[in-house]
Amino acid sequence: MEQLKILVVDDDHEIVDSIAIFLQADGYAVEKAYNGLEALDIIMTQTVHLLLLDIMMPELDGIKTLLKVRESKNIPIILISAKSEDADKILGLTAGADDYITKPFNPSELVARVKSQLRRYTQLGSMQVRETQIAIRGLVLDTESKVVSVDGEEVRLTPLEYKILELLCHHPGKVFSTEAIYRQVWNDEAVSDNAIAVHIRHIREKIEINPKEPRYLKVVWGVGYKIERNE
Repeated sequence: MEQLKILVVDDDHEIVDSIAIFLQADGYAVEKAYNGLEALDIIMTQTVHLLLLDIMMPELDGIKTLLKVRESKNIPIILISAKSEDADKILGLTAGADDYITKPFNPSELVARVKSQLRRYTQLGSMQVRETQIAIRGLVLDTESKVVSVDGEEVRLTPLEYKILELLCHHPGKVFSTEAIYRQVWNDEAVSDNAIAVHIRHIREKIEINPKEPRYLKVVWGVGYKIERNE
């Protein structure tokens, strides 16, 4: 089986070296670059399966590099930045990034995100979504078999957890209040905010790489919950 190659791009040599150590320990081949121009040269001349790309760099920043790569390559791209503001995340995702991680990050979380993106890239790209399935990026619900998978791996939910997730996934982007969830899932007018919160937390723990920075199941404070639309 071909060894997957990851290009790590950051102007901080120590960060590049430390990331490389963790990725190589997990069996990946690693190429290193320290600015956007070096990264583009490697991307255009070598086979690269995933790009880890810092935003703030000299000569050519990460966003401009990302836009240039997207002109000809469809490989997964994870942005790395010291900035955590939503505006920066939105800018990166709009420009074509697949994921975003903020410094300082846990190395095991970074490796998990890399695995997740590579799994989607290598295995899910050719899969057809059936009529009985709801697919929101790597999250797939089969409404017939009641099976849920994330990035190709099955996730075991309780019946109530499944019903809540299915309700939200049928209406991506729509915010459901706790009252609405309780009414439609429990078929009851009684409301227990705590019960809903506990189930939401359990669902997040099962479908999110990092439940504290969810990709799918979002809280709209003071309003309710929603499943994020496709990026």
